[in-house]
Amino acid sequence: MAQIRVAIVNVTGYIGVDLARLLLQHPEVDLCCVTGRSLAGKRLSEVFPHLAGSELVIQPELDTSVDFVFSAMPHKASAEVVEPLVKQGLRVIDVSADFRLKDPHQYETWYGGPHPCPQLLASAVYGLPELHRTEIAQAQLVANPGCYPTGAILALAPAMAAGMAEGDIIVDSKSGVSGAGRSLTLSTHFAECNESVAAYAVEGHRHMPEIRQECARLDSNAGEVIFQPHLVPMTRGILSTCYLRLSQDWLQGTFDPEQAVVQAYRDFYADAPFVRVVDLPPATKHVWGSNYCHVFPRLDFRTARLLVISCIDNLVKGGAGEAVQNMNLMCGFPETCGLGALPVYP
Repeated sequence: MAQIRVAIVNVTGYIGVDLARLLLQHPEVDLCCVTGRSLAGKRLSEVFPHLAGSELVIQPELDTSVDFVFSAMPHKASAEVVEPLVKQGLRVIDVSADFRLKDPHQYETWYGGPHPCPQLLASAVYGLPELHRTEIAQAQLVANPGCYPTGAILALAPAMAAGMAEGDIIVDSKSGVSGAGRSLTLSTHFAECNESVAAYAVEGHRHMPEIRQECARLDSNAGEVIFQPHLVPMTRGILSTCYLRLSQDWLQGTFDPEQAVVQAYRDFYADAPFVRVVDLPPATKHVWGSNYCHVFPRLDFRTARLLVISCIDNLVKGGAGEAVQNMNLMCGFPETCGLGALPVYP
């Protein structure tokens, strides 16, 4: 079978270039076009020397016939790119936030303006394979999840689906600096963030409604989500610690709650090749450079709370790797194709 011809729109950001890294070694893909207006005309390997084997030249616009497109444009700008591609019948994965939230009013609240393409919201599929594998396989347009929501939702989903939770949900997350993107800012300047940990977006982070949306899909009685991100002085990785109150009905109806929690998580992810339910608290180093998510659930009897820790690489499972996983499903490839690399250690 011939390889599919694939393009990346806006290859010059961290997610875009990690997509290039993964697609260049994917056995079913011919990465034939990458775009980036500010660096148009330069060889990809000149801009990113770690891709020294690539002969691709960065183009100002998509200039060749392709079968599949990844849009790594910023939000708002991405929808403008995606709409004509969908009209052409191309399969598209949008790595921006433009099609993640189903409610256009939520988008307007959190992204500062009306949705640029609301007519595609109904058909866009939220691209978390562990929750929406069947819909993704049938989709033309997939909205790749945000990095924080990927880690948080994977930590919470089995508990929400089993009806374990009642009341509000607390998600406390720590992210490496690459999550802020490649553009220079004062807060991500080395001298500002090195040897320092800081909370940010304390007034509310735009990934919160994404987490809330997916929790409510799993459990219509889900409480509010309290989400607080932190910046830590490392390049890659997200560690999320999630807290939820266990339902008394669930507790009283369960003979061995501690074992039931772990079994519920193992059963939920039995067919999820990239989620590992682990026996010890995970660290971001355990998943660095890979498409894996490690999840550690722990029951606290004293407070009747469930504590769940998850770890992902924000640029892989939280971005480019998840996008390739979605492409595999959309194209009928094995879900793990091109994503088998184990984490890098140390």
